[in-house]
Amino acid sequence: MPSPVNLYATMFLTCLASILVVPFAAVGLALISTGLGRSRSAAHSMMASLCMLAVAALAYFFCGFAWQGFPGSPAHVATVAGKSWSWLGDGPLLFRHQPLDGSLPSLAALLGLFSVGLAALIPLGSGADRWRLGACCVSTAVFAGWTFPLFAHWVWGGGFLAQLGVNYGLGRGFIDTGGSGTIQAVGGLSALSIAWLLGPRHGKYTRDGLPTAIPGHNGVLVILGCLVALVGWLGLNCAGAILYNAVAPGEAVLAAVNTLLCAVSAALASAILTNVRFGKPDASLTANGWIGGLAASSGACAFVIPAEAVVIGAIAGVLVTLSVEWFELHMSVDDPGGSISAHAMGGLWGVLAVGIFASTGTSGQWLAQLVGIATLIGFVLPLTYGLNWLIGRVSPHRVAAEGERQGMDLHELGAGAYPEFVVHSDEFMER
Repeated sequence: MPSPVNLYATMFLTCLASILVVPFAAVGLALISTGLGRSRSAAHSMMASLCMLAVAALAYFFCGFAWQGFPGSPAHVATVAGKSWSWLGDGPLLFRHQPLDGSLPSLAALLGLFSVGLAALIPLGSGADRWRLGACCVSTAVFAGWTFPLFAHWVWGGGFLAQLGVNYGLGRGFIDTGGSGTIQAVGGLSALSIAWLLGPRHGKYTRDGLPTAIPGHNGVLVILGCLVALVGWLGLNCAGAILYNAVAPGEAVLAAVNTLLCAVSAALASAILTNVRFGKPDASLTANGWIGGLAASSGACAFVIPAEAVVIGAIAGVLVTLSVEWFELHMSVDDPGGSISAHAMGGLWGVLAVGIFASTGTSGQWLAQLVGIATLIGFVLPLTYGLNWLIGRVSPHRVAAEGERQGMDLHELGAGAYPEFVVHSDEFMER
């Protein structure tokens, strides 16, 4: 029988290896946002991705992890009805007194540095072609320094959602293995707030309020982004299963298998649905379905059998495809990258799927998941909208009309992504 030292070494190496591939998920999202945007904003999109990752890491390093914490670390606690509830981490800033020695908290800090950047990139897809670089960075700093770590503490840091099992007997408390709620839904709801504040792109809606198609400029980048993102998601879900759900390293294989099955079933469901509705499969919606399947997989990947993962992914693919049209047509929300549908809707479904499918050996799990969903919609969405509204009063989010017409590349960076090719303006498309 393996010794405790050997077991910990195996856990450490498996978890560390998984964490180190998580950045591939961010690379994938950056490629997807860029490919689904206009060609005259491609360099700006990639530059914004780079800057947002940097700002998110620094903000999380400065105060984010201190407020997120790890189960058992210092926290602000309130006593309500005789029960203790943890609301916010109380660790030192700047990683002070945090040994980076391979312990579980140190691995959580490393995973958090990557996870917060991944979550921060999600709103970039909904703000494509019109979100100023400076406003992107300010919004990301607030998101990574406050919004993300606050909810992450409630879920991964031993906070009140995680305590629902101990305090009220609701299953094992809120379960979110790889971040369906903490990363995907929080990022997706932030994307919704950004899309609302920015308003639609010029030419997106007719005078009658009907949406017009503005196709992405590079489908190859989009599909490549999906494949690259899969690698990062495999690491994200395996690391989350080990760190936050005490899954044995060998059982992380189940999380990886379920992650892949969710993605492929979601993509096929989207392709089939668009083929039935439009006569041909739609590449961009299939890509959104793939990402939606990955987002949904992050909730229950360590607690369901592969057949259930296929069902979760297929439902995610259908849900994401239909919600893209619903937000665009009925809510007048212009989301070029499909971030709201893929991440918010996919993530919320992934959270709910835990309560429906997950085998945790306890009762009341579905109710704990519903409390988490209510917290996301009833608290996180108004919070991120309000914070970004305040940012917009100081530093406007949207670029000037001339900048959008000219293109974000030339207006904000002074050079285009494709200098050897002719990049047409909206006037060309309207002829």
